[in-house]
Amino acid sequence: MRSTPPIRGRRPNSRVLGTVALIGAGLLALTGCGLQPATAYVPKVAPGSIQPLDLPDGASITITSKNFTEQLILGKIAVIAAKAAGFDVTDMTNVPGSSPVRQLMLTGVADMTWEYTGTAWLTFLSQTVGIPDPEKQYEAVRNADLANGLTWLPTAPLNNTYAMAVRSEAAAGLNGITKMSQLAALPPSDLTFCVEAEFNSRPDGMTPMLAAYGLERGTTVSESNINIFDTGAVYTATDRGTCNFGEVFTTDGRIDSLGLTVLEDDLAFFPAYNVAAVVSTATLAEYPGLGAVFAQISPDITEEKLRQLNLRVDEGGEEPADVAYDFMIQEGFITAP
Repeated sequence: MRSTPPIRGRRPNSRVLGTVALIGAGLLALTGCGLQPATAYVPKVAPGSIQPLDLPDGASITITSKNFTEQLILGKIAVIAAKAAGFDVTDMTNVPGSSPVRQLMLTGVADMTWEYTGTAWLTFLSQTVGIPDPEKQYEAVRNADLANGLTWLPTAPLNNTYAMAVRSEAAAGLNGITKMSQLAALPPSDLTFCVEAEFNSRPDGMTPMLAAYGLERGTTVSESNINIFDTGAVYTATDRGTCNFGEVFTTDGRIDSLGLTVLEDDLAFFPAYNVAAVVSTATLAEYPGLGAVFAQISPDITEEKLRQLNLRVDEGGEEPADVAYDFMIQEGFITAP
């Protein structure tokens, strides 16, 4: 088994080392008997538009990701891209939680991950208010994280933020609603919502969202019209007509499979959560061609495409690596060997 790459430029504290050790122990539990964890699987690849870089012998990179569907797919896309570019890749995708992934990046144990601008700004950088404008949010995160030894490459179009969705077949009976600003024109009896508990109580969630769009919780929107569900159940409850409007994540494949329509957040209430390739600044200085590799891929990572890819894993039961491989083939980034 290849050794863990050296930490570049910073001495990790004991808490960080403990986090990394726990993650490593979980991986070693699977690999200690000579077995490769299933999440480390990727098909063999050959170059396409991504061509091998001029790399020294043994050039290596470690890629990490969180452990939910979209992150697994994005992680495998990165692994496949790095392999096509000629790197010896350590696949450390499928890490449970945002904070452990962040620590792997901060300590230099991992070299690259995909992260969301809003997550970094609000969670890692401890800001209290998100920035709805995607470019301004990206610039703020990019500039702040340079001090942490991390370089944010340009964002993808994908913005995995909160949204409100309506059953497509019900929209016509709701004045043909397509934008959230049109909610205020509906009668109170039509203002029924399905949301998860966290969104119902968070400071950038249900109550301030209603206020931003000219609705007052408890008057124009009665408490009895706000239904609380587990995250996954919100989608099915909205589809079944339990409510007219459901809280969704914009890249969830169930939006398409259930025939839901996302309302335009035309007053830009929700913060931007665009995804971007984040690379250790030291790694990028060592392998500057890495930025061009991900610059090819990011423009094709859209909400529409990721919904389809996510659905293939969540409902189709396919392996994230196979779904990522198909995406890379279809976009011409790689070819079959």
